[in-house]
Amino acid sequence: MHFLTDKLEFPNVAAANEYGMVAIGGDLSTERLLLAYNCGIFPWYSDGEPIVWYSPDERMVLYPNELRVSKSMQQVLKKGVFKVTFNQAFEEVIYSCKIIERKDEFGTWITDEMEDAYIKLHKLGIAKSVEVWRGNKLVGGLYGLEVGDIFCGESMFSKASNASKVAFINLVDNAPKKYKLIDCQIYNEHLASLGAREIDRAEFLKYLPARN
Repeated sequence: MHFLTDKLEFPNVAAANEYGMVAIGGDLSTERLLLAYNCGIFPWYSDGEPIVWYSPDERMVLYPNELRVSKSMQQVLKKGVFKVTFNQAFEEVIYSCKIIERKDEFGTWITDEMEDAYIKLHKLGIAKSVEVWRGNKLVGGLYGLEVGDIFCGESMFSKASNASKVAFINLVDNAPKKYKLIDCQIYNEHLASLGAREIDRAEFLKYLPARN
């Protein structure tokens, strides 16, 4: 396993182990995070642990033209129960992603340090959010980073049935003119039901700015 130093670098992702771990350590500075995402790497760790950097061999992605919206979801969207905004409440979204209780998960991987780091990226116009409202209450949303022609999704939350799906569908509906790919990182049944699928790492890397 490669241990990072203060030097701003990452090993080749081909060196990742069977779990997709590329390196350990380093920091969450803006410069290091941008380098990581441009290399197809993202941080994922728990509070109190060193930062762990991943680039899984099987990458969960969605091609915008492969989005699947069920008839029941189409009805939800038509009813207009939810209002959707973009980049209007980023800090509320990431905080909600951080504290929401998730089935079969213990604690959160969004540490205070990570929260602060992505808020800085948002203020630079790199990290984006989608918000879903019912009345004046934020009931769902997601956030991620723009990396060239890719939207790298980080996390989503839902406090009302279907709210996170509404956020994701609206992201994708606005994606064709902006993104060639939505990066969902690792397999998720929720996103698979919407058309996301796994591709191998080598294929995913072709979409990164450094490879174009």
